[in-house]
Amino acid sequence: MRLLDRYLLRELVVPLGYCLGLFVVFWAAFDLLGEIYTYRELNLTFLDVAQYYLIRAPQLLVTVIPIALLLALLYALTNHARHQELTAMRAAGVSLWRLCAPYLGVGAAFTVGVFLLNELWVPRSLAAANSILTRRGGKLKDQVDPRWARDLTFFNERDKRLWNIGLYDRKTGRMWLPNVEWWTGDGGRHRVAAAQASYTNRVWRFEDVRELHSDPDGESRWQRSETNRLELADWNETPEQIDSEIVFMHLTSIEATERPQMSIRQILNYQQLHPDLRAERRAKLKTQLHARIAEPWTSLVVVLIAIPFGTPSGRRNVFVGVASSIFIAFVYFVLNRFALALGTGGYLPALLAAWLPNLAFAGTGIWLTRRVR
Repeated sequence: MRLLDRYLLRELVVPLGYCLGLFVVFWAAFDLLGEIYTYRELNLTFLDVAQYYLIRAPQLLVTVIPIALLLALLYALTNHARHQELTAMRAAGVSLWRLCAPYLGVGAAFTVGVFLLNELWVPRSLAAANSILTRRGGKLKDQVDPRWARDLTFFNERDKRLWNIGLYDRKTGRMWLPNVEWWTGDGGRHRVAAAQASYTNRVWRFEDVRELHSDPDGESRWQRSETNRLELADWNETPEQIDSEIVFMHLTSIEATERPQMSIRQILNYQQLHPDLRAERRAKLKTQLHARIAEPWTSLVVVLIAIPFGTPSGRRNVFVGVASSIFIAFVYFVLNRFALALGTGGYLPALLAAWLPNLAFAGTGIWLTRRVR
C-alpha cells in the first residue's frame, strides 16, 4: 500500500469511527429512555440490557453504515479540498480515480460486510434479543414471541401437502398437534394426525399417530399406527423452509416497501415450496430477493456519489459535507422506498425496482466525477 493510500485511509477512518459510534450510542440511548420501564418490569439486570443492545447493534449497523460512510467521506474529502491537498495530489500526476481507490476499497469491504450481516446475523437477532428480554421470567406485552408459531397452516405446492400445526417451535423444529394431508395420483387422500413431530437426521418422526386413508371413491377409514410412531424420510419439508413460510406469511406490503425483510436463504427456501406463485406474491418475493442482493452495494454507491460532491477545490466549510450527506441520504431514501413500493405492487419489474436507486446514484456519481476539474 502506498504512503498516499495510508494517509487517505487514516484521514477517513477517524471520522468514520466517530460516525458509526455516535449513531449506535444515540440509538441505544433514545431506545433505552423509551423502554427503561419495560426493562424494569421484565426484571432485567444491567448486563442483560447491555447484552440486548449488543445483539441488536449489527441490525442497526446494516442501516447506518452507508449513511456513516457517506458523512465521513464528504467530511474527509471536503477537508482535503479545503486545504488544497487534493489539488496538490492531482498536480503530482495522481488521477482522481486513482486518488479515490482507497475509498472504493472501503466501500467494497463494507459491501461484503453488510451482505454477511444480512445473511448470517440479522435473521436470528430478533429471536436472540427477545430471548434475553424473557430470560428473567417476564412476559412481553403486545408482542408475539418470535420463537413460537401457533395455529400455523401452509400448503406445500411442490409436493401437494397441506400442513396444519397447533404449535411450532421455530428454534428446535418441533411441533405439537400436526395434521398433514396430501393427495395421491389416483385421486386418493391421505392424512396423518399426531400428538407431536420432530425433524431429526432429515427425517420427520410423528408420535402417537393416526392415519386416515381415503379411497378414490370417497370411502375413508382411520387406522392407528401399530408402533405409535411414523417416520417419513421422503418428505422434503425442512424446519428452515417452514421458518421461511412463517416469515413471508407475516411480511406485510408496508414492511416490504421499507427495506428487504427476508434473507436470500429464506427467499430461496420459500420458492422451493412454492414454484408457481400468484402474481402479487411473486412480485413481492422477487422484489425482496433483488433488494436483498442490491442493498449491500449501497456502501459502494455512496463512495461514487461522494467523490464529485467532496473533491471540487475551494475553501469550503467542512459542514458543507454534512449538509450534502443529509440531502443525498434523504433523496436516496425516498427513491428507494418509491421503487420498492412499485416493485412490491407489481407496477415495476422486481430487478429494476431493487437496483434503480443504486444505478441512478452510481451513474450520477460517475458522470459528475468525470466533470470535476
